[in-house]
Amino acid sequence: MTAISALRGTLADRRTARADRRRLERDLASFSTPEQRRELEAILRRHTPAETREVRRILDGQDSERAVRSMSHGRHLAA
Repeated sequence: MTAISALRGTLADRRTARADRRRLERDLASFSTPEQRRELEAILRRHTPAETREVRRILDGQDSERAVRSMSHGRHLAA
């Protein structure tokens, strides 16, 4: 295998991984109500922390984004 072939393979793998992560992020964002989030948490508790690490990172990031948007929205209304 040439260095160019290896590089192409690595780049293709990274593109696939990014697409998979974006798909997972969209899927997890659909669990938006408190009831849906409780159900998702119950599912996650059945697995080890290592197995759920990436999902929890995504959920934490989405929660942070929602909190920032909520605070920003509140400041906009107060202005």
